[in-house]
Amino acid sequence: MAARVKETLEQMLKDAGVTGVIEFSSPPNPSMGDLAFGCFSLAKEKDAKPGDVAQELASQIINHKSQIINDVKAFGPYVNFFLNAGVVAEMVIGEIEERGSEYGWSNEGAGQKVMIEYPSNNTHKEFHIGHFRNVCIGNPLTALYRSQGYEARAVNYLNDFGAHVPKCLWGLLKFHKDEAPPENKQRWLGEIYAEANNYIAEHPEAKVELDEFQKKFEAREGDIWPLYVETRSWSIEQFDRLFKELGVEHEGVFYEKDIREFGQNKVDELLKKGIAKVGEGGAIIADLSASGLDIALLRKSNGVGLYITADLALAEEKFKRFDADESVVVTALEQNFYFRQLFKILELMGFKKKMTHIGYGLVTRPDGKMSSRLGNVILYEDLRDEVYAKFYAETKERHLEWSEEKLVATSLKLTLAALKFDIQKHEAAKNIVFDIKEATSFEGFSAPYVLYAVARINSIVRKAEAGELAGKIQWDVLATPEEKRLALMMGDYGEVIRKALAQYNPSVIARYCFDLAQAFNDFYNKHSILNAQGSSLVRARLALAEAVAQVLKNALGLLTIETVEEM
Repeated sequence: MAARVKETLEQMLKDAGVTGVIEFSSPPNPSMGDLAFGCFSLAKEKDAKPGDVAQELASQIINHKSQIINDVKAFGPYVNFFLNAGVVAEMVIGEIEERGSEYGWSNEGAGQKVMIEYPSNNTHKEFHIGHFRNVCIGNPLTALYRSQGYEARAVNYLNDFGAHVPKCLWGLLKFHKDEAPPENKQRWLGEIYAEANNYIAEHPEAKVELDEFQKKFEAREGDIWPLYVETRSWSIEQFDRLFKELGVEHEGVFYEKDIREFGQNKVDELLKKGIAKVGEGGAIIADLSASGLDIALLRKSNGVGLYITADLALAEEKFKRFDADESVVVTALEQNFYFRQLFKILELMGFKKKMTHIGYGLVTRPDGKMSSRLGNVILYEDLRDEVYAKFYAETKERHLEWSEEKLVATSLKLTLAALKFDIQKHEAAKNIVFDIKEATSFEGFSAPYVLYAVARINSIVRKAEAGELAGKIQWDVLATPEEKRLALMMGDYGEVIRKALAQYNPSVIARYCFDLAQAFNDFYNKHSILNAQGSSLVRARLALAEAVAQVLKNALGLLTIETVEEM
């Protein structure tokens, strides 16, 4: 609830003798009030029955109630408050107007520093919808941390030296050596990687040739390294363009090619400390069976490192470059076990920094799972272009008077909003079947539905006469259940942010956006704003609507979604 409402109710309870932490909940039914206070701890202190304590407390408060309360009743062990819609609206909207774009923010994390590592994409491979989902988690997490006073840094770990790189370069030289690259060079590299992968699957004998190529690549021999440097730059340039489009701003980027050698040194240290040992065939392993984490392979028998080889060094390098208390890594859910192994080895090494892994599920299309190795990925750029074409055609049809510049800008905002929101409305661990029709719908749990609520409010405000927007507001004219519901929901926004951050779960914000937009539409369908009876009610409802628009803009901003003035 809004800070001012909470402070008022807390003081009333304290005046009635309540001590300790005061927490409120929502009654199961609106007929039972707006907020409830459980008397369990208080009853324990008094060695009495919670129901009796609730009755006594309700009687005390009702005799000294303030304007914010219409009634107080005991329901079992709870004291339930029936709030005055106008007073709540005045408190909540006053705070929204005062704090604006920072309404709901706090300083709870002041002095604490965190790194959020995402999307950990790969050069020489496509930027697909899985990477996009990663961004749709990393962006909001960074914003959520910052909204609560943390010093949050977004960083990236670019896999530019994994086994996929020599496979792509081998395929390029074997099948496309004399070809001029197309305009989208990064996409071309991804297609070549898929082609090479499929060829190896169909011609296992070619693996010997590929292994030799990989050894030369890792030794940086001959013409392979200059080719690598050039093609790597193609990927990074395209990633930078996409990150700018998606609102990703990294303060630092770590590259596997710079980390891998340090990782090999870490493996040697683990051997000396007895944390690792030589396994079958000369491979280096860490036996984590005692912790229920099986055997971790740290180095292949031929001396080649793996992801974990570099990640052992990356953990230390990140904290060397940036002073932080915690590192949050966002990757696919299927890597959960891998990160449990990594974190356990770091713990055995004496690494003290907090490491957190956020795993996310697959994003598929209705025809099944995607895989860059098979070449049937859903590319982010393809999906974006498809959704953009749909919004552009629909927007142009509705607004023949709009300039081309306005059509393009609005259509792109709608596209990015629809794509992001449809990913963000799901909890990270859930698998998603992405449905374009659902994502672009103006009805239901979608970005267009939420954005339309903001655009509708903008339209109402534009139509309002100057006199209706000025002057002192009489808040007591707001008395309907729908008005009270909106005020209470907006008052809850700060707690919604804290819940989303505590759970590392941006879907909490997406759900809140939809619920608030839905509550506004319910209010709008039942009550007129500009044609309300009396100028006082018009002015109060306009203020209520503008506050809703502000909170929706704030919440969507945490999801890095821009609103549009009109649709």
